[in-house]
Order: sequence, then C-alpha cells, then structure tokens
Amino acid sequence: MSVEATDASFARDVIDRSHEVPVVVDFWAVWCAPCRQLTPVLEQAVDALEGEVELVTINVDENPRTALEYRVQGIPAVKAFRDGRMVDQFTGALPPQAVESFLRTLLPSEADRLVELGDEESLRKAIALEPGHPGALAALARLEASEDETAAAALAAIEQGDPERGLSMLLEAIRGATGEERDRLRKIMVGVFADLGQNHPLALRYRRELATALY
Repeated sequence: MSVEATDASFARDVIDRSHEVPVVVDFWAVWCAPCRQLTPVLEQAVDALEGEVELVTINVDENPRTALEYRVQGIPAVKAFRDGRMVDQFTGALPPQAVESFLRTLLPSEADRLVELGDEESLRKAIALEPGHPGALAALARLEASEDETAAAALAAIEQGDPERGLSMLLEAIRGATGEERDRLRKIMVGVFADLGQNHPLALRYRRELATALY
C-alpha cells in the first residue's frame, strides 16, 4: 500500500521516514496518462520487496510547493530518498524490469549492513568495500573523535544542533596540527561532511575551507 503525501506531510512521510527505510515518491496528476501506467507498476514492484522500500504518491496539482521544491518539470517523476536525502530519480513511465532495477539500487549493500553493526572493525570493512560510504565515514569519525578532546567537543556541538560551530572548531584544529594528527582530524571533518550530506551548504563551504587549510 502506498501513502498519499501532501505539501504539509511530505517532511514526515518522506524525509523523516527515509531515515528508517528507503522511500520512493511518485509525482503524478489525474490528467497524466503515463502516470496511470506507471503507478501500478511501481506498486507491484514495491510490494514484491516486502517492506524493504516504501512508496509515497503526491499529486502535483494539489501540492505545487513540493513539486517546485524538487524541480518536477515532467510527470510521472519518481524520486528516491534515503537517510533524509534524495539519492536517485527518473522521469517517464519505465517498463517493469527497469523499475525493479531502480528499486534494487536502493536496498542496503553489504557496506550498509556493516555500518549498522557499528564497531570499528565493521566500519573499516565497510570503507574497504565502499571507500566513500557516508555512513561509515561519519561513524568512524565519531569513534576516532572520542580519543581527541577538540574533535569530541566539535562533534558534541554538531549533535547539539550547531554544525557550523563544530566545523569551525575542527578547521581551526587542523590549521594548528601536523602529520598524523592533521590527517586524523581531516578524516573526521570528511565524516561530518558525509553525515550532513555532500550538498549541504555547510559541507560545501567548509570543504572549500578545508582544501585551503590543507594546501
């Protein structure tokens, strides 16, 4: 069964929920014939995954704010969310096999499963499998920060809702560090970027400042 979202409920039904399970959003309209072709294909493919992915539908005519925010220019438009961020999308009525392939890319990888375990050995195995895995980088950064007062204070500030202060503290520490300590702090900062989301304004800004501090 799909959930019908609105402008008012989108954050709860999609963004919040995607932290627990991947969510696929079907942007549609009553007058759209290809939408009527795609929606049952999506429903069948999602049902076959038995709860590993959830489907949300949203009528673009009745909810223009969300359609505008996510730059829906043609429908049907399907956008996939995981961990609070949009991770993939397609436009148009795809055949069943293509829809199934799209959904499979959203399922947890072996690295994802290792990150869920949370111990250092599992996190390092996850990074070996997927060197840029955001969850593994962020979790490992937290573990390594426990050994450093400055990094621990910075991450505490981030967890308390002040990511800018935390990133500023890490950057300042990097400017005064050398050798292995500097590289360890860099890895922690990269983990924070991954946790925020690579396109988060603070991640974009401090990634540039980090590059300047390092080089």
